Amino acid sequence: MHSSYGYVHSIETFGAVDGPGIRYVVFLSGCSLACLYCHNPDSWVVKKGKKMSLDEILEDISKYAHFIKGSSGGVTISGGDPLSQVDFTKQILLGCKEMGIHTALDTCGYLGDRVDDEMLELIDLVLLDVKSGIPSVYKKLTKVELEPTLEFAKRIDKKDIPIWLRFVLVPDLTDDKENIEAVAKIASSLNNLDLVELLPFHKMGEYKWESLNKTYKLKDTLEPTQKQMDIARGIFTEKGLKVI
Repeated sequence: MHSSYGYVHSIETFGAVDGPGIRYVVFLSGCSLACLYCHNPDSWVVKKGKKMSLDEILEDISKYAHFIKGSSGGVTISGGDPLSQVDFTKQILLGCKEMGIHTALDTCGYLGDRVDDEMLELIDLVLLDVKSGIPSVYKKLTKVELEPTLEFAKRIDKKDIPIWLRFVLVPDLTDDKENIEAVAKIASSLNNLDLVELLPFHKMGEYKWESLNKTYKLKDTLEPTQKQMDIARGIFTEKGLKVI
């Protein structure tokens, strides 16, 4: 039995958007970024999450293991950024592997240097959130540098771990043609990229910013139109990338 503990923002038992098949998704609290469009700003601080033991989580996963495997799904560890609690993340991954369950890590990669090679062996898929391809835009959007994410991307690519690259299209922030082309260039440099997930910006988390007394700077930003999404999709597909 394990005795470690971590802080959990939430758990989704039948996730359909965080990797292939039906997923059990553990959202851990803690994140080094402060994205302007974050829909879970309540997940930024590690200890604001619910304290749970590793045993509790693995026991709960085991209840769904048969169903998860039957749907060619698995367990996704997300956040926040799960690398904010890297040791706990590693132990959950190890427990999943011992049950023969497919694992995915959903991360922005900023803390990728915390991940040791032993941990990489436990990951079957990385959902890599690339917020922008231009360093200055990335910094404006997240408050941190882009470079650590690129370094992590190269490292997981060298290890032959499949990658799904996620990019959120935000009008007047990330929808500039030059920026989308920069993200597409990053995507096409990865040999192990399976697909690009192009996601439209939404404001579903705005009320959380208000409840935390934080200023939501994208109040007047509109969700992207179908035409804007199609233009972005075209930039990726022109490079031969599969987009969903």
